[in-house]
Parts: sequence; structure tokens; C-alpha cells
Amino acid sequence: MCRIGAIKSKAAFHPSQALHLMLPQQEGHDNSGFAMIMQDLDGVFAKHKDKPLLSLACTQKGASLVEQYMETNNFTPVFEWIPRGNRQPGLDIKAMPYYIFRAYDYPEYYRDGSQEAKAELLLDTRLALRALLDKEEQGYVYSFWPDVLTLKEIGDPRDIAVYFRLWDNNGEMKAKNVVVQCRQNTNYDIVRYAAHPFFIQGYTLCANGENTFFTKNKEYQKSLHRGYIGFESDSQNFLYTLHYVLNILKWPIKYYKHVITPLPFDEIQQRPDKQELTAIRQSLGHLEINGPNTVIAMLPDGRMMTCCDSKKLRPVVVGGDGTTIAISSEVCGLNQILPHRNPEFDVYPNEREVVVITPEMEVQRWKQ
Repeated sequence: MCRIGAIKSKAAFHPSQALHLMLPQQEGHDNSGFAMIMQDLDGVFAKHKDKPLLSLACTQKGASLVEQYMETNNFTPVFEWIPRGNRQPGLDIKAMPYYIFRAYDYPEYYRDGSQEAKAELLLDTRLALRALLDKEEQGYVYSFWPDVLTLKEIGDPRDIAVYFRLWDNNGEMKAKNVVVQCRQNTNYDIVRYAAHPFFIQGYTLCANGENTFFTKNKEYQKSLHRGYIGFESDSQNFLYTLHYVLNILKWPIKYYKHVITPLPFDEIQQRPDKQELTAIRQSLGHLEINGPNTVIAMLPDGRMMTCCDSKKLRPVVVGGDGTTIAISSEVCGLNQILPHRNPEFDVYPNEREVVVITPEMEVQRWKQ
């Protein structure tokens, strides 16, 4: 069983906060990896928030392949931050030779283009770079999106934090939104792409649990969108469905829950929106999930959300102190980073809820 978490704050914070959120939950993860996605960046990235930021781990040859591709396709680098790895002996980390976070200016003919055109360009570029590095086995591209940074690594989270100096709050890496998990994908082959959180076009998601409808979801999702690839983890189904419901179908977020855990037909018939809910069951039945799971997601507009399976078989809690709100698999994580909050206001989402944290730090509860 995994442990997952997220932090949203009015003030930019260092990713060490995410580690402090997760490490008290150590019994719920196996120290096989650490991954995080940061959104609404500050620190060294504060002046480049409107530029797409490429996050990758690669070899020297991989770095050259990426540079050649980006130059050929008229992307101009405007800022680069390469973490200085702490290579002290004895660290449990399968480090790649290079970790590169590079902001680019759009090709000139896209700079005045629509957001939709830019979003498609960034997706196609990430997919092309991934295919390029996969073919040569030279690295991994995790995200390419404005104001988003992704870091994934295999090993002990504490040692990974030492390597990347994540315990040192030197002001370089800061953000207002972070989604995190401290476990590699141990149900399948351990590869960096399989580590939560997952990302596509501004949508971030991690999950705690299993999806026994993985094969059904995967085969259907392959036909829906060119970006639905990989499937190194059954939890990627949750992300692709979230993207499909909100980005492609343009539906409100409350319908995501109706897609992944639809109501029984007899309950649907008692609802005023029975026509819509019946249509969802009839047309998107292959996106229904099954099994024990909890989802935490972050949206392009800065909202965060969480929901559970239809039987509430995995834990989650939401709590805040007025400045910061966190989502955690276990309350001990909240106690660690928000010790002065009033726990009476903590929210334990039930099996029929979607809990949303707005950019204004309002906690909304949507009943299915």
C-alpha cells in the first residue's frame, strides 16, 4: 500500500516540507523511491513562470539528443537549473548522470498562438523527446509545461533528499503547490516513469491502491488520445481519465467521480440528473475503476482534489491552518507539518465525495 500527499500554500515553500509530510508515514511505503511535481514555482524559476519548463534525467548523450531536437524545432533556451548532486558514498539512490530543468521560449510562430495550440505543441514535444530517449535508452522526460517541475528517482527518500540537497532550504527550489509520493511502482517493473505522480498537459495525479480494471481502462484509453501512453502503472488510468473528462470533454470536476465510480442504476433513476448519469454509464463504462484506492490530483488552474473508491478502502485526510492546506494518507503527516491547525476541522472524505481545494484556499466538498 502506498502513501501519497500534497501541499498547497499561500506562500511558496521548500520541498523539504513534502518530505516531512511523507516520512512519518514510513510504514506505508517501502523506501523504493521518491517523486514530486511542483507547480506555481518560485525561487530560481520565479522569473520564468510563463515559459515551458523541461524536466528530465538523462545521460550525457541523452542531453545532447535533447538539445539537438529542441534546436531543430526552434525552441530557444532561456534559463537552466542543474542540481548539484551530493555524491557522498553509501547513499541508496540509482542516480542518473544528469538532471536538467530547462525553460524554453516557444518557437516564434507559436508565441502569439492560442493556449490550446501551445498545449498541443508541448505535449507532442514531450512525447517526441520521450520516444527519442527511449530508443537510445539515454534518459527520461517527465514533463514539459510552464511553471511545473517534476523530479523522480529510485532509492530511499531520505538519501534521495540528501543527494538533491532537498533538506537544505537555500531558496532555489520553491513552489506553492506540491504533490508527492515516497514509493516506486513495486507492482510492476521498477522504472522511473512508473513512479507517481503522473503528468499530462498540466494535470498531475498520484494514487494509493490498485485498479483491477487496469486492462479494460488501458485498452480503451489507448483509443482516446495520443498522449495516453506508457501504462507502466495501473494508476496512470486515473490520470488519463481525469484529463479526458476535464480537458477533452470539458465537463465539471464533479463528473470525474461519476465516471470512475458510477452510481448503481437504481440510485441513478432517483436523481434529477439521471439522463446525464445514465449516459455516462452507457458511454464511458470502460473508464470505471475497481479496487481499493485514493486519488490526489492537481489541475492546471491550481486546484487540488481528492476522492476515494466506492467502498472507502484507502485512507485520506485534508487539513489546514489558514495559510497551508495539506492532503495526506495519514493524519500523522498533517500533524508533522501543520502542528498548530485545529484538527476538528480536518476533512475525511467519504466514498461519495470529491474534495476540492480552490486557488483561494477554500475547501469544497462535492457529494456524488
